[in-house]
Amino acid sequence: MERYDRNMKTLSEEENHKLKEFKVCVIGCGGIGGYIIEMLGRIGIGTITAVDGDIFVESNLNRQILSSSESLGLSKALEAKHRMEKVNPLIEVKAVNEMLTEENALQILSGHHVVVDALDSIPARLLLQDSCKKLNIPMVHGAIAGWYGQITTILPGDDTLNKIYNKDKNQTKGVEKELGNPSFTPALAASIEVSEVIKVLIGRGELLRKKVLFIDLLSSDYDVVPFE
Repeated sequence: MERYDRNMKTLSEEENHKLKEFKVCVIGCGGIGGYIIEMLGRIGIGTITAVDGDIFVESNLNRQILSSSESLGLSKALEAKHRMEKVNPLIEVKAVNEMLTEENALQILSGHHVVVDALDSIPARLLLQDSCKKLNIPMVHGAIAGWYGQITTILPGDDTLNKIYNKDKNQTKGVEKELGNPSFTPALAASIEVSEVIKVLIGRGELLRKKVLFIDLLSSDYDVVPFE
């Protein structure tokens, strides 16, 4: 199919064809999440579940690709679905207009091949990791703050986030509140997260597993740090 011609040679024809069979759940449809959904949809992932109970506000416009002046006040998850209906009508996007909670996590995540973390809450990320572990689903984590980002792939039982984040209940947000969220960092982090998702799905390449890629765009440093 001409739509996917430029995927070829990066992916084999068989790998490309198989993408339509996969189901990927993206938790968060904001800065990182919007780009993730965009790229997953364009490459041809068959089913994407977009999960977010939030609405777009004006401060999202500097970086969130799904936001526009017309979408202010509208559901992020539903806008993700509408966007992908225009971009790639061959795939299915399921919008879940809810925040991830202990009560709904297992139901929302069940049945997916990979889950993608595009959250901005540390407790929610830890809940997501625990839920993926219970369901035996691989998870790709990404976070950004200012010029900085981090990405890792977590297979069930790795518990990598426990080594990155302190489980102190008073620690709810990362440093993005202090350093801000520009337009370029979420796009870069999302690209790397999507590449990890594809590698998990096709079973090819070296994953960022039990290690974290730390990105410092101000210094142009990309460091992979083991987290055994």
